[in-house]
Amino acid sequence: MAELTIKGHAGIGPAVTGTALVASDNFSARYDLDRIKGIFVRPAHKLVGQSYVGRILVLNTAKGGVATAWMLYEMASRGMAPKALLLNFANPIMAQGAALADLAFMDRFETDITRAIRTGDEVTVDPGAGTVSVRRT
Repeated sequence: MAELTIKGHAGIGPAVTGTALVASDNFSARYDLDRIKGIFVRPAHKLVGQSYVGRILVLNTAKGGVATAWMLYEMASRGMAPKALLLNFANPIMAQGAALADLAFMDRFETDITRAIRTGDEVTVDPGAGTVSVRRT
């Protein structure tokens, strides 16, 4: 089993471990997700039809506005949120939403996070340490 540690900007939220769901697409909680069903629904998104619930989401950059903050919180309050959100680049709204939802969140990695992690990898996110550990077989 191979293990890789990736450093990023110190993030927010708890340390978590879970299974990665990865795409090089950008991310909007408002436009990409059906937060009731827990799946990606934007037809042009590479993850359309896949569930994000309880997964470590690995995507390129944040998009969208203020609705993201309350949507992440609302999903978390119903147990329908991802375990963590890893983005190459985020915006203050996405960080605010992750903090409100108590969601593990990191960005600004030393490498393109969407290329370093594959869907199905077991990932441990430690926002306080600014590290992501990836285990693949």
